[in-house]
Amino acid sequence: MSNLVIEGGHPLHGEVKVPGSKNAVTPILAATLLTEEECVLHNVPNISDVDKMLKLLQELGAEVKQEGTTVIVKASHLELKHLEPKLVKGMRSSVLMFGPLLARLGEVRLPEPGGCIIGNRPLGAHLQGLAQLGVSVVAEDDVYHLKTKKLIGTNVVLPEFSVTATENIIMAAVLAQGTTIIDLAAAEPHVQDLCKFLLSMGAKISGFGTHRIIIEGVDKLHGTVHQIVPDYIEAGTWAVLAAVSRGELSISPVIPDHLALILLKLKEIGVLYELKDDTLIVRASRQLKPFKLQAMPYPGFPTDLQAPFSVLATQASGTSLVHDPLYEGRMNHITELIKMGANALIADPHRVVITGPTPLYGREIRSFDLRAGATLVIAGLIAQGETIINDAEVIDRGYERIDERLKTVGAHLRRE
Repeated sequence: MSNLVIEGGHPLHGEVKVPGSKNAVTPILAATLLTEEECVLHNVPNISDVDKMLKLLQELGAEVKQEGTTVIVKASHLELKHLEPKLVKGMRSSVLMFGPLLARLGEVRLPEPGGCIIGNRPLGAHLQGLAQLGVSVVAEDDVYHLKTKKLIGTNVVLPEFSVTATENIIMAAVLAQGTTIIDLAAAEPHVQDLCKFLLSMGAKISGFGTHRIIIEGVDKLHGTVHQIVPDYIEAGTWAVLAAVSRGELSISPVIPDHLALILLKLKEIGVLYELKDDTLIVRASRQLKPFKLQAMPYPGFPTDLQAPFSVLATQASGTSLVHDPLYEGRMNHITELIKMGANALIADPHRVVITGPTPLYGREIRSFDLRAGATLVIAGLIAQGETIINDAEVIDRGYERIDERLKTVGAHLRRE
């Protein structure tokens, strides 16, 4: 267990490099299992979820080499086995083993995946979609046993815009017999990046980036080289920090299209920013306006950024409403912000009303999940006095060397 100890009140200035997307790299690592040939991935972030995913690949028999931000995977010989429960339960992304292993081996056994504590996250969309492709599902003693004689393409209608279910079905369908159409598919940038990776392996996929994806099954995929897209969630997190920290941050690289609605919301709030090619420059913003925000599937506002925006709301002049209908555990960070002095009311598990501006004060608080942890780091950096964030290692699941990188732009913090 680790804590972050933050001395607040120091303006931040400098350049921030955005690493590869956490949400893109985990499904792409899983997809390397779809070929016997070597896959080379560049711009891989140095985060704990990547470490765990690489260990899972090695458990299955894949050869893994890591050189800085480059990872090389060769899954020429895979062995069906029970995966280490501690690894599987340590991250939600382990569920992404379903699709590739069914396509490659026709069978998979997987304990109930873990991950952040953000509410009920059932696997129904995954299991229903895969069943439509010809997969039998048996769940016993917290272990899912999925098996198929042959994957057959079909029209899959998802019950929700599930990102990981969309990714699992895509990975199963690329080697299925016939054509698969996924309706109500997720369209997030990381889903698009997975599809681009699979296309470079020889898959036939169209419609990604929309809510109808069409996959024509092929007999075999080959190795490839691919660069992971920059993490637009991390870019948005740094933008919020710059807006409230009385400094100026130059954030790059970014893909402007991925940030379209995020930048629109920042502009509405009164955040001062400038976009130059793939660089986002965010300056201290003196007069922040209250706002209404609702998390929605892409291209709507991302659920992973509603928590950082709640810190913006504490510094805005007036009453803001933040609504996340996706997960009922996404408001856990609000209780910690209230301890720090935020004027916030949790209306129900999905809505919070925040009135500002209010000063924040350093307190001992807890990081409940990955995005809440990053949010509380922002709060600690602008608070008066010392903030101690317990269970800080959860932040390492998605933010590369967060404490070291913050120090380079003027933050005063240490890890204990």
